[in-house]
Amino acid sequence: MSEQTAKQSSPQVDPRGLRFAAGVTAVLLALTLILGNPWVLAVQTLVFAIGVAFGVQASPYSQFFRRVVRPRLGPPKELEDAVPPRFAQLVGLIFAIVGLIGYLSGATVLGVVATGFALVAAFVNATVGLCLGCEAFLLIQRIRTPSRDTGTVTN
Repeated sequence: MSEQTAKQSSPQVDPRGLRFAAGVTAVLLALTLILGNPWVLAVQTLVFAIGVAFGVQASPYSQFFRRVVRPRLGPPKELEDAVPPRFAQLVGLIFAIVGLIGYLSGATVLGVVATGFALVAAFVNATVGLCLGCEAFLLIQRIRTPSRDTGTVTN
């Protein structure tokens, strides 16, 4: 299967929904830090887990965006591949789990630091549209799939 065919067969998502979800995520992570409440982080951890297990389009934030917000905005100008955001959800899930472990075990500094890293990533995605987890996914793909171009110039 060609790369173009693979790209067309993977699920596509509205990038505005991804930014909306990142905004909601940022709010919950900020509340976790402000309140010092691991149960708020537990809710976000569950949302990350749903996104990883079933795809970002299945997450509660995506469902809300698709049913309530998107109809008021109209169709998107373009769609994005859902695979990199799903990987980003996995990265978020890992940070959220580490944060929960920190908070629940009494290693509050670990909980705050892990939650803080996840908050920064979500905030950057929500405000400027740069998905750090997606960029990490693409970088890993480039490393795993070396280019056929050797970089040599022939005359």
